[in-house]
Amino acid sequence: MPKQTFFHLSKDKQEILIKSAKEEFSRVPLHDASIANIIKNAGIPRGSFYQYFEDKEDLYFYLLNQLSKKNAERFISILKEKDGDIFETFIESFQFMIRIHKNPEHKSFFKNAFLNMNYKLENTLVNNLYEESQKKQYFDIIHLINTKNLNIKDEKDLHQIMKIASAVTFHNLVHMFGKELSDEETLKNYIDQIELLKRGLYKEED
Repeated sequence: MPKQTFFHLSKDKQEILIKSAKEEFSRVPLHDASIANIIKNAGIPRGSFYQYFEDKEDLYFYLLNQLSKKNAERFISILKEKDGDIFETFIESFQFMIRIHKNPEHKSFFKNAFLNMNYKLENTLVNNLYEESQKKQYFDIIHLINTKNLNIKDEKDLHQIMKIASAVTFHNLVHMFGKELSDEETLKNYIDQIELLKRGLYKEED
């Protein structure tokens, strides 16, 4: 998490540093990234960097955290549009992710993230490392889900559905970058898997 001094910077200066960091993390994976390159492109002294962040990992996970929050906000918006249909929401959200992740402006950043994954990276992207801000968004999602047609016993089952569908989403994004799949093939594979989940979790019609 950034130190308080980072938030004392003007929005313009914050954005310059974040843009420089994103360019470096797009060029190479986190473990190969250079603070020297980040501060050079941002035009700040090395000492100032450490007034804002503990290290490059701190900056990197802050970037991922911001992306995760935006994803959750978009997911909630889609869920409302879909009247709480969790499976349709995952599919539409995934279509948006494909467009964003394949956009030349973002592609290298996400490719480096997904192809150099570890538990901490996955936890940040899927669950959000800074949990307090995440908890409200997560429970907003849970309470917006239409459970009328779902074959579940209680809210614990809803949490399991979210975990499983999120894992399927994550796996397909990694697969998309690792196998260099087309958008069409990526989406077809994903829809097939979500539909399989849906068949297993929807109540049988009388």
